[in-house]
Amino acid sequence: MHDIPGPTGSGRRGALAVIGASLAAVALVGARRTTAAAPGLDDPAKKEIAMKLVSSAENSTLDWRAQYGYIEDLGDARGYTAGVVGFCSGSGDMLNLVRLYTDRRPHNVLAGYLPALRRLVGTDGHRGLDPGFPGDWRRAAQDTAFQRAQDDERDRVYFDPAVARGKADGLRALGQFAYFDAMVMHGGGGPNGFRRIRERALRGAVPPARGGDEMEYLNAFLDARLWAMRQEAAHRETSRVDTGQRVFLRRGNLDLEPPLDWKVYGDGYHIG
Repeated sequence: MHDIPGPTGSGRRGALAVIGASLAAVALVGARRTTAAAPGLDDPAKKEIAMKLVSSAENSTLDWRAQYGYIEDLGDARGYTAGVVGFCSGSGDMLNLVRLYTDRRPHNVLAGYLPALRRLVGTDGHRGLDPGFPGDWRRAAQDTAFQRAQDDERDRVYFDPAVARGKADGLRALGQFAYFDAMVMHGGGGPNGFRRIRERALRGAVPPARGGDEMEYLNAFLDARLWAMRQEAAHRETSRVDTGQRVFLRRGNLDLEPPLDWKVYGDGYHIG
């Protein structure tokens, strides 16, 4: 979001028909509580929606593919933030991304920054990156190999683990997205990371895989997510949850089915 973190006669025959019709009606009512019918977030169409939702919060646009070259220091103690899911020089994921890119294309414009990126993990500094790194990042973003590397690292580090954990918890596309978005913003570990958020949610609700109500559990997870966001000044603006994911949850749109309308930072977005 984020970590992260079952679809005419009389007498006995007539009675069975009535019972069968009743069970069918119950099944229709309960269809929204199963994961079997609707595709998960790893369905290509759903994944496209997920990337647009993240981009609306991270970059104030639905055009997520235009963000490969995005780079700036947000003043959030993570150094440079860049690319389609905000890889950070201070968090280590940017280092791993540039390593992957260099493995695939050794003589690229970012390879020379690897020693500096190694030193900067766990800091908010730019030493060894300035002044050329932002421009070289934008140049690298013109290379389809770098774009593919960003997509692959996004999936390996954030998307695939979030979807897998969401499915294991019995969540549908919206819940899987809530996990993905949380992982993108907070990372997996750490005091405010996805695992901690999920642990807090589990104290107050039971996920569907353990017999709980999906909407109740997601409300608990989003409550825990808000707690995590409020621990850091850079993340205390919570509209990506309040007027984004909560809107879909209140409408019972657990499968993230379009049309989707939401707001982030007061700006409205629509997916038809």
